[in-house]
This record gives sequence, structure tokens and C-alpha cells, in this order.
Amino acid sequence: MKNWLPFLKSKPTVAVVRLQGAIGMGGRGSINDRSTASLLEKAFTKGKPVAVALEINSPGGSPVQSSLIGARIRRLAKETGVPVFAFVEDVAASGGYWLASAADEIWADESSILGSIGVISSGFGAHVFLQRQGIERRVHTAGKSKSMMDPFKPETEEDVARLDRLLGQLHDNFITHVKTARQGKLAENPDLFTGEIWIGKYAVDQGLADGIGHLVPTMKDRFGDKVKFRRYSERKPFFPRFGLSMARGALTEIEERAEFARFGL
Repeated sequence: MKNWLPFLKSKPTVAVVRLQGAIGMGGRGSINDRSTASLLEKAFTKGKPVAVALEINSPGGSPVQSSLIGARIRRLAKETGVPVFAFVEDVAASGGYWLASAADEIWADESSILGSIGVISSGFGAHVFLQRQGIERRVHTAGKSKSMMDPFKPETEEDVARLDRLLGQLHDNFITHVKTARQGKLAENPDLFTGEIWIGKYAVDQGLADGIGHLVPTMKDRFGDKVKFRRYSERKPFFPRFGLSMARGALTEIEERAEFARFGL
């Protein structure tokens, strides 16, 4: 029967989009909605793919950029009727897991790190150092909350309470997203939304992933041995790698390595 159906004559194609790196750090190479928009649009619409596969290796980053990318993935999947499969490599944590949970199914390696469903805010305090150096910090604002958590001023209980409230609101958004995306799959574990992480099959046990599997064999099992893979990746211009862009790239690399280092990577 398949032989005379025109739309089944060609080999099935899976579009592959790689989402690698920290999310929304701002430098070249980081993941953000702007850098991934055209890739995702092409992946879902070009050549009538039978599925879109996301290769994810991200320690997280901006909650807003994570949300924007995840929402774009779900919108395109709904508009085109194309299923989405996420394949986790080293890590899909925090915002990285937000991206993974935008897929219909999540697959991981036995040693992949998944989870970290929480929100973090980090910084430093340098006011004591400034005092010892005889440097006076001068800040003038219109609005009592304008200089909240200034690293060159002493931390106040009011500022900490305000930050805790903001982080709690972001955390609630994250939890709602995961519960909606993984509805009926999540384990009843009180640690699930504490920022805890799980490895491989233990993440599957928690419902954070659907199984252990790699992209090519899993897609062949699903769509047949003749399935083809079409990869979409961002083009990086040659000249911007020099001068100021080179310095920015180095700083971005340091930031990204620090994010991965949180998970021992």
C-alpha cells in the first residue's frame, strides 16, 4: 500500500537542532530566543519532517529566554503537527531542563544530569574591601528599591526579603511549566522541585525523562532504518571573532564554564 502513496515514497526526515551552552548569557554562542528562532522555524517547516529532535546540553541561565524558546517550540509543534523529541547529552539542568520539557518526549544518556528545577541568584559583596581601601561608595536614586542588592553596599534584610519574593515567583513559574509539560509522568517526590538533580535512569524514575536512548538509534526505532537527518545550526561569521568580539567571547566562555562547573562538568 505504501508504494503507491506519493507522500510516503520519500525517506522520512528528522530535523535536528542543537541547543548547546548557557542560556541568555548575551555573548556569541549562548542560547537565546533570537539565535534559535530561525533555526527552529526552518526545522519545523522545511521539507515536511516527521519529527524535530533537540540535542540539548545546557546548564541553564535566563528564565525568560528559556521560556521564550520553549514557547516557540510548543507553538511550532502545534502549528505543524510535528512531534518533538529532546535528547539530553551531559546536562539539561535548570533552564536547560525547561528547554527539554518543551519536547513531547525526553531521552537521556545513562550518565546525563537532569533537573535542578529551581532558581538561583548569585553575586558578591565588596563594601568591606572598599572601606579598607578608603573608597566611599556614593549612590543616589529616585525610588527606594532602585539600588537593591548593590554589591558595593551592605546587604539589608529588606533587600533579601524582596529578592526571595522575586525568586519565589520565578520558581513558581518554573514548577508550573514542568508540571504542565510532564503532566501524568512526574513522580510524587517532595525533592523534585528543590533544585535537586538526578542521573540517567534515576531521572527516568522521577519522570523527568521518558527513557534512556540516543538520537540516531531512537529515531530509527521510531521511524525506520531509512530515516534521514537534516541538521540546522547557527552560522558564525569569521571577522567578528577578532578584537572586542574575541574578548567578549572569552568572557562568555568563562561564564559558561562556571555554569557547567556547578554540575561537576
